[in-house]
Amino acid sequence: MNTDEKALNAITERIIGCAYRVGSKLGCGFAEKCYENALVYELRKAGLQVQVQVPLTVWYDGIVVGEYVADIIVDGVILIELKAIQALDTVHAAQCNNYLAATRLPLCLLINFGKRVDVKRIAGSALTQFSSSSVSICAPSVAQSQ
Repeated sequence: MNTDEKALNAITERIIGCAYRVGSKLGCGFAEKCYENALVYELRKAGLQVQVQVPLTVWYDGIVVGEYVADIIVDGVILIELKAIQALDTVHAAQCNNYLAATRLPLCLLINFGKRVDVKRIAGSALTQFSSSSVSICAPSVAQSQ
């Protein structure tokens, strides 16, 4: 996994450019899945590697207690969480932090196609507090590629 800051910034810029293209063409008011499909198309058109709907399993004390799905992972290093809502809330950033803990990826872009395209950049390095917890979250398809 390439976590070089310069490389991450370059990929991030390309992703954000794709998100703005999608927002410009579709406008607001569509279901999240429409934006996801359009963004995946734009990302692939831009030459980026894209994984869609990546399953994440949450373990607690040796048992599975939940399953989640990450919307998009780009080039194996950046997670994208999509929303198509009026406004983002702190709970959405918390969701991104959990996904970053699950995948051990360095960066998440929380993108909302609400009234306008809104992008929040969330770094995974702040998640060291989870390493000593008895709660474990894993994404087998992502973890194996690291």
